[in-house]
Amino acid sequence: MRIKHVQSGVSRVIAVLTAGTLVMLPLAGTAAAQQPAHQQQPAQPKVLRVALTTGIDHLNPFTASLAASTQVGRFIYEFLTIPSADKAEASPALAESWTTSPDKLTWTFKIRQNAKWTDGQPVTAKDAAFTFNRMLTDETARTANGNYVANFQTVTAPDDSTLVIKTKAVQSSMALLDVPIVPEHVWAPIKDLNDPKTDDLSVVGVSDGPYQLTEYKQNEYLKFKANKDYWRGAPKVDELQLLIFKDVESAVNALKQGEVDVINRLTPTQFDALQGQPNIATNKAPGRRYNEINLNFGVENNENKPIGNGNPALKDIRLRKAIVQAIDPKTIVDKVMGGYGQLGGGVIPPIYSTYHWDPPAGEATKFDIAAANTALDQAGYVKGKDGVRVAPGGARLELRLTGHANRPFDQRTAQYVSGWLHDIGISVKQELVSDEELNDRTNAGNYDLAISGYATNPDPDYALALHTCAGRPNAEGKGATTDTFFCDQQYDALYAQQLTTTDPATRAGYVKQAQARLYSQAVNVVLDYDNSLEAYRSDKFSSFTKQPQPDGAILEQTGYWGVYGAVPAGAEAAADSGGSNTVLWIVIGVVVVIVLVGGGVLIGRRGKSADDRE
Repeated sequence: MRIKHVQSGVSRVIAVLTAGTLVMLPLAGTAAAQQPAHQQQPAQPKVLRVALTTGIDHLNPFTASLAASTQVGRFIYEFLTIPSADKAEASPALAESWTTSPDKLTWTFKIRQNAKWTDGQPVTAKDAAFTFNRMLTDETARTANGNYVANFQTVTAPDDSTLVIKTKAVQSSMALLDVPIVPEHVWAPIKDLNDPKTDDLSVVGVSDGPYQLTEYKQNEYLKFKANKDYWRGAPKVDELQLLIFKDVESAVNALKQGEVDVINRLTPTQFDALQGQPNIATNKAPGRRYNEINLNFGVENNENKPIGNGNPALKDIRLRKAIVQAIDPKTIVDKVMGGYGQLGGGVIPPIYSTYHWDPPAGEATKFDIAAANTALDQAGYVKGKDGVRVAPGGARLELRLTGHANRPFDQRTAQYVSGWLHDIGISVKQELVSDEELNDRTNAGNYDLAISGYATNPDPDYALALHTCAGRPNAEGKGATTDTFFCDQQYDALYAQQLTTTDPATRAGYVKQAQARLYSQAVNVVLDYDNSLEAYRSDKFSSFTKQPQPDGAILEQTGYWGVYGAVPAGAEAAADSGGSNTVLWIVIGVVVVIVLVGGGVLIGRRGKSADDRE
């Protein structure tokens, strides 16, 4: 509350303390004393505005696959467990605790009893059982996270606080099931999960996470209000806004102007330029994302039927390996990433060191334009008079390279790749499109080369599942999430072995072998693991909860800690002040005289906080 100056008509007030007796004369005429509590000016709501530079495909958590959509699900829904903020290890969330049977085939989760949905209904184990059973019985429900339930046999809720999951075989990922739990009473009546109404607020507006989605305007913004009944306690901000920008540069300008409070996925140039700027703090953290180029090797759906319009020449592994050899990840890290990244290898970044794999020196593909040209010559790809090679069947080697139009990384990478492939006799047509269009093209197999990438989780299962035969979509292009369309019996066997192995070291060995197998087939080339480059308004927010701590990311998390733990600037000082002082008690052993003269002094004024801002 603001305390107004004393009106000029008031001359003075005296408080006298003698012999332990305090005599208070009322502050007659002061605004603070005369203003009833119900007329005091209300505090301004605290708002956290996040710049969003990537697309939203769905709000429906069963079908959401883009990174921003997945994060929305983490903000509004709770999970059984969640990677902790400090070490990104399994920690309690909706489940207070969990145990497993001696044979590790039965998992029992105890559901906390103080959680409830934003419509007032209690959250129970039956909601969790419904969520997993819907995924077991509905192919569409398995689109985003189907790998987690592929091994489930039964899921039951004997009572409101007990969830029992029985698996067909041992499943090492059970402590970190990255599946948002939805309210049964809202989702059960919905028969078709492809129905557009599953993205409506009447459905996704009922949640149990730290925030509740209240408004969504496609390609413009999403607005959330703090869930005051959240079982961990309400966030320190009243409202969360995700403001959508067409490109990162526009978002950076908005940050400078104070129109947004935090931004991530900065380019190295933008990150460097923001360092030292007044009222702006920067954060560089190890990333959990990999950037890659996928090669359409003749992709098929989960019925083994060819799909898409990829160039058939790419079915030749000799051609694919020559292309990989002609791409220089070090240049991408040094020139495109400005050194803010690490050289690529396997699909699990170094931040998860237990499972990260780098190709051994003798197996690594080294950048070598001359060697790539020699390999293509030997494979029968002859250069024409214009320098473009011709496949053995007579077709010119002309490839389409697609990527995100709004990502500077894709724009610059496309230029480098086009030049390198030109040097080995391959013509490249760049086709940079919107996030949604790129998603549609790659899901349908309508590409030759595609700049892509994925954010990975602490448990390696999801990153590996993106390259399994089961990860491929159905004939309609739905029902699963794949990265490369890779389908290989040897790889799938290694994937299954890591999933059923509980010894950490043994499991890590299988995880690394699976990555080595994927690497050997040249269906993708992991370019780099980029750092998370972020910035925020330090005049608006004093701190954010990072993951992992102490030097992790603010926004690029496997959880909600960053936006849940945001602390508005001045919030601590406001809390310490203890509120307004409309009556002053002075207890000292001497006579004290306090004189207020015509609006010249304020008594008990609070430190300025976020509540005081106009």
